[in-house]
Parts: sequence; C-alpha cells; structure tokens
Amino acid sequence: MRGSDSSPRSGTASWIPEVAGILSADQIISTGHAIAAEQQKDGSIGWPDGHVDAWNHVECAMALSVCGLSEASRRAYEWLRTSQRSDGSWYMQMPPGEVNLTTESNHAAYCAVGVWHELLVSSDEGFVAQMWPTVRAAIDFVLGLQTPRGEIIWRRDPDATPGDYALLTGSASMYSSLRCATMLADYLAEPQPDWELAADQLAHAVASHPEAFADKSRFSMDWYYPVLGGPVRGEAAIERLEQGWDTYVVPDLGVRCVSDEPWVTAAETAELAITLEAIGDAERALELLDQIQLLRDPSGAYWTGWQYQTKRHYPNEKSSYTGAAMVLAADTMCGATAASSIFRDVAADQAAVLSTGDAACGCELLSVNSEDLTSQ
Repeated sequence: MRGSDSSPRSGTASWIPEVAGILSADQIISTGHAIAAEQQKDGSIGWPDGHVDAWNHVECAMALSVCGLSEASRRAYEWLRTSQRSDGSWYMQMPPGEVNLTTESNHAAYCAVGVWHELLVSSDEGFVAQMWPTVRAAIDFVLGLQTPRGEIIWRRDPDATPGDYALLTGSASMYSSLRCATMLADYLAEPQPDWELAADQLAHAVASHPEAFADKSRFSMDWYYPVLGGPVRGEAAIERLEQGWDTYVVPDLGVRCVSDEPWVTAAETAELAITLEAIGDAERALELLDQIQLLRDPSGAYWTGWQYQTKRHYPNEKSSYTGAAMVLAADTMCGATAASSIFRDVAADQAAVLSTGDAACGCELLSVNSEDLTSQ
C-alpha cells in the first residue's frame, strides 16, 4: 500500500505541545476542548456567525488531533467526507435562512493538508484509504480552475462559471495543499505527476507574477502567505518578510489583519509565527506567540482580535479557527507531534520555482529577449 519515497515519520503523538514560558500542555488541552465545544452534532466546526467553510473546518480538525482529541477530529473529517459535492467542492454551510452556492478552490484544496497531517499524527492507513477519494476529487476540482499561467481562480459561481480573478493568499495556500496531495499519492503508491507539474506552475506564479493576482495587499495574509504556503523560501522569503514587517507588525502586540486599521488578530499572528519558524527564525516566532497571548480567554478559547486604539476586543467574539491556529503554532514551535514540521516540509525547490516559467506566463519570452540583447 505504501510507496517507497514518501512515508510519514514513524510513531504517533506521545505528548501534548508545550511552549516553555508561553503555553503549558494543560493550556493547549483547554484550547482543544474549547474548539471541540463548538463542534456541531454533524461534526462540522464553524465560525462565530454559524457558517462553516471547509478550510477553517480542516484547520480545527488538525488542532483537535494535535490536542489528542481524536474522536472529535475524526468526526470533523467524516463531515468533510460526507458533505463533499459531486464535483469535489464544498458549499459553505450557512446559518438558517442564508444561502451561499459559490464554491472556493482554496477551501476544497485544504482537505489534502488535513489528511496528510492526520496521517503524520496517527499513522492510520485505514483513515487515509477512506479519505483518498475525497482528496482526489477535491484536487481535480481545484486544478479545473488553474490558468495556463499557473495561478488558480478563487471560486466558481453558482452556475459553475469560474470567477474573474485569483487570490495570492489562496494560491499560496493551495501550493501547500498540492504538495500534501502529491505526498499522499506517493504514500499510497498512486503517483500523480500532473499534480506535481501543476504545483510547480502555481509556485512560479506566486513567486514571480504578482500581476496574476487581485490586489489585496492591505491584508497581511497576502504578505506572509507566499512564504507560509511554500512557494517563497530562502533569501527571497527573508527579504519579503523584512520589507513588510513595519507595515503589518505592531511592536509588542502582534500582526494587523489589514495595514490600514489599528487591529491585531491572533490567527494572523500565530500564522506569521509558523511562517518565521519555517524559515528558521524561531526567536521572532516565539516573541509573536508570546505577545498574542493577550487574546487568550481563561476558558482556553481565543478572542479573534484587539483594537488597540479603543482597547477592546474586535470583533467581540471568540473563534474556533483562532484557537486552532494557536495550537498548530505551538506544535510547530516545540515539535510535539510527527506533524509539527508540515509547514517547513512543503517548501518549494527555489531553483525549480524560478525555472518553471514558459511562454504561457511570458518568462520564456523574457528570457529569450534577454539572451538576444546580451548577444548583441
């Protein structure tokens, strides 16, 4: 069943994450229980307003697994498996009286990260075999929205028409999803070379073609996700993060959600901490994780954000996905589970990223023209 080149590390999680001086194991467990308390009878885990999207749902399932709450985590994955649409996508599950019939590529793709993560944590081959058709269908849906240049359109409208643009954050995240999907395929001895090529094209678009994406640069995620997702690493990653640091990071508080508002958010801060750890900057990662504990509630849940001019929680809510990001950040920092390095391991080969361009994206033409100029 298992391929020879891509297998998870041996062993399962034998202890709960603990980050010395910042988060104890008991605190991590209480955050896991706070997430589990938001799980619905059908297994779904949603936002404070009641809607459920597959991306944040998977993130919560991953955190539950890290916390040792395997029954709740598996119920979450079962909801994912049984609620998938025939085209491989998921509708947003909306509160009563509301309908959203669009389907988003990034939401669909993230199931691959979750399934690979769960395999690393549990070594449960039966789980992977059960979820593999779900992953395959999801990736087929995603790649049906990839353009010749490499970026992936962010959604399909209710009539299945592709949207008008791609999102940088979403495409960067989908690169990590494709990497996890190909590792799953190799693990199951069902290699998918087309997925690998698609991932390389996507990484190249993210790293080299900012014009391919709608301008959402006020959002901090558009700054750090090309690094977190894997397409941009090495010196390019260090340079990118340094260029945006003063714009998005508030000293002693955390990371802004958007550059033009006095509002830091715990999930973005935890994700930037994971990003920094993935490129070897553990010192600043730990500093951020420590600072954002100001949003920890005694229950173990986390407030979504802090408006630092009015000095109040904004919005006035505690969110399951925020707690999940904190748990995953803690695991990344201390290496408690066999899945703790998942965000480091999705790094793209930077030489391959730079050499993937072709006529479809214009890079081949630019290269030829440059060679012509230098030969004159």
